[in-house]
Amino acid sequence: MLIMNDIAKVYRTDTVETHALRQFSLRVGEGEFVSVTGPSGSGKTTFLNIAGLLEEYSSGTYELDGKDVSGLNDSERSRLRNEKIGFIFQSFNLIPELDIFDNVDVPLRYRGFDSAERKKRIDRVLDVVGLGSRPRHLPSQLSGGQQQRVAIARALAGEPRFLLADEPTGNLDSNMAESVMDLLTEINDQGTTIIMVTHEPSLAERAQRNIHVRDGQVYQGEAGIQLAAQTA
Repeated sequence: MLIMNDIAKVYRTDTVETHALRQFSLRVGEGEFVSVTGPSGSGKTTFLNIAGLLEEYSSGTYELDGKDVSGLNDSERSRLRNEKIGFIFQSFNLIPELDIFDNVDVPLRYRGFDSAERKKRIDRVLDVVGLGSRPRHLPSQLSGGQQQRVAIARALAGEPRFLLADEPTGNLDSNMAESVMDLLTEINDQGTTIIMVTHEPSLAERAQRNIHVRDGQVYQGEAGIQLAAQTA
């Protein structure tokens, strides 16, 4: 599903060269639920951005669902991202003046689905996240946990092959966080591959596998043993 080999990401200015990722190798199999942990500045967000085709890498190879993405232009990367990947962010990123239905509708309109197909998808995913009775509520009328469920519904509406979740419970209290994790687990049980960045060890343990990132590299747990490649 996702294969990275010796990925490096270097940020350069006139005077400074920063290595965000170095020899970063990882395999994630179809249907896996993988958590990614590590200290601030370790490279977790850079990895997630590269995995989501939001950012290019400096060297190495990356295959997404069997396709080498290194030679793709911006429009090809955008099309592949929209077809294959769903994103869930810590800050929800909902449009405050749009109701739940229309928030979920935005990326579907962008992909060119007709109105009947969009409605079918929106109704289905709102039912999945437990908000099927509230399609015309505004984000301000929902709790934080419910807003994150809308964000998950928006990601699911495009029927992605896998979800990338960046601290999806970071703005939630413990009860809401557990509710969102229960939902992500259910989604994974139905076959969707999930990669989740989190600072919470208890949430990371709920994934099938944990990847620890430190100094831009993949390590196995806290033992500090560098992996040449992390296999599924």
